Amino acid sequence: MARILNLIRVQLRRDLASCRGVAGQPLRTISCTLRKQEESDASSVLGKRWKDTAETVIIGGGCVGVSLAYHLAKAGMKDVVLLEKTELTAGSTWHAAGLTTYYHPGINLKKIHHDSIKLYETLEAETGQAVGLHQPGSIRIASTPIRVDEMKYQMTRTHWHVTEQYLIGPEKIQELFPLLNMDKVLAGLYTPGDGHIDPYSLTMALAAGARMYGAQIYNNAPVMSLEPTSDGKWDVQTSHGTIRANRIVNTAGFWAREVGKMIGFEHPTIPVHHQYIVTATIPEVKALKEELAVIRDLEGSYYLRQERDGLLFGPYEKMEKMVLQDSWVRDGVPPGFGKELFESDLDRIMEHVEKAMEMVPVLKKADIINIVSGPITYTPDLLPMVGPHCGVRNYWTAIGFGYGIIHAGGIGKFLSEWITNGEPPYDLIECDPNRYGKWTDVPFICAKARESYGFNNVVGYPKEERFAGRPTCRTSGVYELLKVKGSMGFHAGWEQPHWFYKPGDDIGYKPSFQRTNWFGPVGRECKLVMEKVGVIDLTPFGKFIVKGKDSHKLLDRLFANTMPKVGMTNISHMLTPSGKVYAEVTITQLAPGRFLLVTGSGSELHDLRWIETEVAQGGYDVDITNVTEDIGVLGIAGPNSRKVLQKLTNEDMSEAGFKFLHCKSIQLAGKPVRAIRISYTGELGWELYTDQKDLAAVYLAMMEAGKDEGIDNFGTYAMASLRLEKGFRGWGAEMNCDTNPLEAGLDYFIKLNKPADFIGKAALQEIKAKGLNRKLSYIAVNTDDIDPEGNETVWYNGKVVGNTTSGAYSYSSQQSLAFAYLPLELSTLGQKVEVELLGKKYPANVIQEPLIHTEPTRTRLQKKAQSKA
Repeated sequence: MARILNLIRVQLRRDLASCRGVAGQPLRTISCTLRKQEESDASSVLGKRWKDTAETVIIGGGCVGVSLAYHLAKAGMKDVVLLEKTELTAGSTWHAAGLTTYYHPGINLKKIHHDSIKLYETLEAETGQAVGLHQPGSIRIASTPIRVDEMKYQMTRTHWHVTEQYLIGPEKIQELFPLLNMDKVLAGLYTPGDGHIDPYSLTMALAAGARMYGAQIYNNAPVMSLEPTSDGKWDVQTSHGTIRANRIVNTAGFWAREVGKMIGFEHPTIPVHHQYIVTATIPEVKALKEELAVIRDLEGSYYLRQERDGLLFGPYEKMEKMVLQDSWVRDGVPPGFGKELFESDLDRIMEHVEKAMEMVPVLKKADIINIVSGPITYTPDLLPMVGPHCGVRNYWTAIGFGYGIIHAGGIGKFLSEWITNGEPPYDLIECDPNRYGKWTDVPFICAKARESYGFNNVVGYPKEERFAGRPTCRTSGVYELLKVKGSMGFHAGWEQPHWFYKPGDDIGYKPSFQRTNWFGPVGRECKLVMEKVGVIDLTPFGKFIVKGKDSHKLLDRLFANTMPKVGMTNISHMLTPSGKVYAEVTITQLAPGRFLLVTGSGSELHDLRWIETEVAQGGYDVDITNVTEDIGVLGIAGPNSRKVLQKLTNEDMSEAGFKFLHCKSIQLAGKPVRAIRISYTGELGWELYTDQKDLAAVYLAMMEAGKDEGIDNFGTYAMASLRLEKGFRGWGAEMNCDTNPLEAGLDYFIKLNKPADFIGKAALQEIKAKGLNRKLSYIAVNTDDIDPEGNETVWYNGKVVGNTTSGAYSYSSQQSLAFAYLPLELSTLGQKVEVELLGKKYPANVIQEPLIHTEPTRTRLQKKAQSKA
């Protein structure tokens, strides 16, 4: 231990003697650390040929930007231009550790990782440029029982993907990494084909490919300003001239905020100091006949891989120790910063160094030849911001990559296909740049980035909540009344109750892979809604007003359903040109030509951008106003809900006076309220829309008026269980950009015979004519103390046949329910399958949906039966 500390300190003194700087500021140039290599390709040198027009201008020459240039040019796009302010790889790419892995805890980003590695495997043969790809595989080490559960949880989310992944025991782990101390090792998640790549060589190979297919790359061409034109194009101004571009893509890494500010955006990205250590030759490593697998010691919170005949390892410090370069957020990146590093800080990482020495004992006597401390870019939730941006035409981003090397290839392909085809190739909404808004201020960005970095290797539970930076400025009118009464969830900046406390409950956030402390209380809330009356805060819904001469025409083009009449509501879907489900929206026509559109909290700007794009392309005469933060929403549901509301208004709330899917403006406790008879619980209910300042008064009035009816609060967990019992599909689960509405069972809402040529109509007609290959099925799962939640693997006769999309416990029928996509031949009633949960396959069978009829259906059937009596 003392030896390694002294060696590191000697190395730091040598570095400090050869380079000048102050803590937190650039110290060493690339010539002081890794390599100095000149870019010599004549086609990238200014003065040879300057293009004044382009189809796409990419701003930033890191691996992500160059990958996009490569993919666009290879796809056949003419006039692709990449502008780099200094030289390729400057910023974060050049000093990256270069890890590559198929693994990702999320569902959709697994595809990005897969596409990246498959590209990297063939890139050298395609371009003639070496990339330095090593594929010894990787192991995520589990040294606690809960980590083993986490790996079982991840296995069921991987089996239905193309990536190989195995849960292995200590014997296999030691075979793949013989230098490991096995004392604490219980299991490992092994991914063949993982490894590492040289970031500089990768970028240069992508650049060679981009040029080979016709893209232009200009080094030393910083962008000075960005000016939109009236026809949706951009004038990209540099010191060498102006380029008129049909679209621009911000891939500027930790300069992304500066680029965004040129057009009025404050992108929520922030540089983080990340350190890794490189050792000299270690005899035990040199003696190995095969390269060591990459390991990730999750409890030690570090990664470690072989680097030639030595080792490279990088820790993720705890949030209280990690360092943000927040001055760059406030004051901008220092001029001239590009291939520089920060001063290393050994004290910050010593806890992890010691854990690495314990796990890999040969490190104790290893000599250190380099400590790299460089900036990497984080977003608040650690996921990148990828896609077109709301609020401005033809501005795209691919920024905020904490893991840019493994994302670069797949993101370049994903964005290229989106740009080329006019729709995303698959669902990746978790990376949508429009998931953030004005509520993501600098204090929030800093707090969340610190949390995300420090929580890099914490256990990833279902229904995970993280609490730094909360609440934001986005709080509903009833937040202060509810915040101490239950467990809050975070939804697009809003605080929304998941479940509520009662005396005797085990309260607080206590995540688990099995049923946990909220299981009983959620059942209590479901019973409340089914038998009495409950109130829920639905303010996070995205809400837009669309009005104007062409409003009906616009919405008829955007949505596959017919438009509701004045005073009525329906559920409608926006589809992509290929017939995938882009969004689900509740539409109410408030007055002739004036519509209220309501979407999910996570879809607010995602949907608004799609609508705005169609308005611009079609030249519609409409006015669209985002009223999400102005209007609060309360839901009231249950058999006694009508009684409660009738006490507070003179409006006739009876079945005949206020029918299902109708909307009225009423006075409720003296406050103006827009009431819509609809409830996502499937029970008798209304959604009440009112000004945020009046929301608390309306809430308190209902709670007072409903005392005799047994009124109480319920949260989103109960709503999720109730909607599943009723067979309601959820956007982002049963339907998204990976599914079409016919296989999702949304036929009722798709009007293929309506006169308007809605987006996706022709594609759906073709899909219907060809027939479906799979179908969304409703299944009951025979479990014990665990319930499906979605994205689990479905098995039949030992083979993977599908995946669940969402799941929950049905408190009414005392069983677990799920939706799952199954092949047509396995979707018939009574069909038996198995659902994998935490490494165990539970029996399941396809059942008739819905399990429980909705209140309007029950009422209709009751009337029908009475008429026959």
